[in-house]
Amino acid sequence: MLIFNNVSFNYPSQPVFSDLSFHIEEGEFVLLIGKSGAGKSTLMQLIYMNIRPQTGSIQVAEYDSQIIKPKELPMLRRKLGVVFQDYKLLKDRNIYDNLAFVLEVTNTPGKEIKKKVNDVLSDVGLAHRRNSMPDELSGGEQQRIAIARAIINEPLLILADEPTGNLDPDTSAEILEILKKINSRGTAILFATHNYEIVKKMNTRIIKIENGKAYRAVIKQK
Repeated sequence: MLIFNNVSFNYPSQPVFSDLSFHIEEGEFVLLIGKSGAGKSTLMQLIYMNIRPQTGSIQVAEYDSQIIKPKELPMLRRKLGVVFQDYKLLKDRNIYDNLAFVLEVTNTPGKEIKKKVNDVLSDVGLAHRRNSMPDELSGGEQQRIAIARAIINEPLLILADEPTGNLDPDTSAEILEILKKINSRGTAILFATHNYEIVKKMNTRIIKIENGKAYRAVIKQK
């Protein structure tokens, strides 16, 4: 479902990846670890093709980085849900409108928008917050809304880029449980983190980014 094949990518003054290869199967939950600056966020950008590899190829479902056309990028990105560390909610809209906006830009019918928004709010346990503004929510609640936004188009893969980085341990555990529940329904998740306490609690495949390459890592479980 996701394949990196001998990918190299460098910024002008900073080497990042060299001959990077790994894959993720449909419905898999994979942890991505690596030191700060190892390239975890760059890897996420390569997946949704905001940037392209200088050599090698990336395949996401039926889309290939070597041959994808600009007009196909929106269709690729609808197959991906992205959760950021800093939420990226629209501050001038309430929670319902933040979520509805994602569907409005794809011309989803109004009746379907209402149902989908209500469904994802229920999924993350925040149906009662639909009329709240983002700054009225705690950090953990805002991250739950970010997850709701990521799943509203029923993606094949969620890219979670340090989603618990700004949260306390209890709230981080809640966010992880929500993502595990979503994964159990068949959505693949790539969860980037530097929090080894989370990693130790997860019995799942771990990919470590180090020196521009991907390695299978084994972390002693708690």
